[in-house]
Amino acid sequence: MKDIAIFGAGGFGREVACLLRIINEKDPTWNLIGFFDDNPSLKGTTVSHFGVCLGGMDDLNAYPKELSLIVPIGSPGAVQSVVGRITNPLVDFPNIYAPSVFFLDKESLQIGKGNIFCHNCLVSCNVAIGDFNLFNGYITVGHEASIGNFNVVMPSCNISGAVKMGDCNLMGVQSVILQGVKVGNNTRIGANSVIIRKTKDGNLYLGNPATIIKF
Repeated sequence: MKDIAIFGAGGFGREVACLLRIINEKDPTWNLIGFFDDNPSLKGTTVSHFGVCLGGMDDLNAYPKELSLIVPIGSPGAVQSVVGRITNPLVDFPNIYAPSVFFLDKESLQIGKGNIFCHNCLVSCNVAIGDFNLFNGYITVGHEASIGNFNVVMPSCNISGAVKMGDCNLMGVQSVILQGVKVGNNTRIGANSVIIRKTKDGNLYLGNPATIIKF
């Protein structure tokens, strides 16, 4: 079994600790050594019953052994910031798949590193996925879809076929991107919203059909 740690001791981090346990029940793969977190008060404390918080970024960058790391944080910008501060050459970033994730055609799948697929996701054929994307359960990714880096997809979302998604986007619970639509960068899509046309970067979209919301 390979040593692995989780950066982020919040709720999503604990959920992924549960996911690692379920993976190990099927195929013993990961030895969870603990958590890292930017909150200095957590160092040395137990994160529920899953393990101890080993410290913050400085402790991670000084870790003396080979270590796999996953970053389950529900904010695209936060994930990007954490990854950008990791300088330890002994740290690698595996892809984590729940046993219930189903790929229609693994041979045509292109995928990077550091991605997390929680329970009951379905990925179709000829799909390209970049790095550090979080798929938080019951998500479908259609054929010929292309997804960039640091995207957070909340539960029960549908990314239709031939969708082009850039970087650092957030899809709220049960949101939908329709066939062939392009979503650029830094876009937030509200819960239950339906994207029917190309989005403009850096905006919040809400509704069905979704429109830009300004505050």
